[in-house]
Amino acid sequence: MEPQLGPEVAALRPGWPAVLLLSVSALSCSFSSLASPPPSLVPQVRTSYNFGRTFLGLDKCNACIGTSICKKFFKEEIRFDNWLASHLEPPPEYLPSYPANYSDDSKSWRPVEIFRLVSKYQDEISDRRICASASAPKTCSIERVLRKTGRFQKWLQAKRLTPGLVQIFPGAEGWPLPKYLGSCGRVLVSTSTRPLQEFYGAAPDQAADLAYQLLGVLESLRSNDLNYFFYFTHVDAGMFGIFNNGHLFIRDASALGVIDKQEGSQAASGAVENKDIFSCLVSGCQAQPPSCDTIPEKQSLVLVCRQLLPRLLQGRFPSPVQEEINSALTQCGDDVRPDPEVLRAASRLKAILRPLRTCDPRFAYRYPDCKYNDKF
Repeated sequence: MEPQLGPEVAALRPGWPAVLLLSVSALSCSFSSLASPPPSLVPQVRTSYNFGRTFLGLDKCNACIGTSICKKFFKEEIRFDNWLASHLEPPPEYLPSYPANYSDDSKSWRPVEIFRLVSKYQDEISDRRICASASAPKTCSIERVLRKTGRFQKWLQAKRLTPGLVQIFPGAEGWPLPKYLGSCGRVLVSTSTRPLQEFYGAAPDQAADLAYQLLGVLESLRSNDLNYFFYFTHVDAGMFGIFNNGHLFIRDASALGVIDKQEGSQAASGAVENKDIFSCLVSGCQAQPPSCDTIPEKQSLVLVCRQLLPRLLQGRFPSPVQEEINSALTQCGDDVRPDPEVLRAASRLKAILRPLRTCDPRFAYRYPDCKYNDKF
């Protein structure tokens, strides 16, 4: 069985619906209607951001994410953080994400994040590969090339979206992913979180709470009712974020692979069929992805226990608790140990951390439930 590692995985982002994985779903978008909204929709302020189609990716809307939130941009109801003055230009195009503000009434604002599925450079690589796949010039019609693929024809014929057509992991079903708000061109907007590295100096009880949550997230990704196995190819603190209520989520899942354990050999037999231009947009088709049985269960735990949890937990607690934590971290982060040993070390670490968490309003995501339910 082969892991599903095409651009669908690379493009996976927090809480996004199926349409985000259909990179050509917005074939009928109209540039003129987006670039020039009716006068009644334009705010009273006459000046506006210099939102070009290129920045948002609307110039490639026959291969873009969607257009559901474009009006918010052009009505100035989405503004970049610290850029609330209308005359200012947007930030550089090459950044992968941007802090921003979102409003429904132009009076009250709440923080959001603007993401790119992949970097602008990777988008350009994808566009060139689409054209090259059809032996067409650089300025080919991306829509025409993609429409000829078997996968696109399946989408056109389908009456509804099914897991066989996309991978779908909405936050509403309990997946640890922030809420998706909408997309425009090649950017999307989701609820805002603070990256994990901002909490490296947190109080011991908060550090214990975040580490406990992080281990719980990895556990749910490894073992869940839908029989998916998620694993990180690499980790950094910017991939995890914390909401204002203290709840930890996956902020950036671009390095997250997924294996459908339920499909078994059926997935392996369909691997060749699915290797079309959609599967080769960024990485190319020359490199063969690793087989599923080469991805150990311990992979994500080893990465997190070695690279992230020590920054949260080391030197925070009195003896002998700190020594117990350090020992569990060492075993959990040891990639030489067999999977069962690493899993047991992670479970032991979670048990050590649980009583170190406090039950008070700072942790609103589990308060006041923690007073009455042992689960918290």
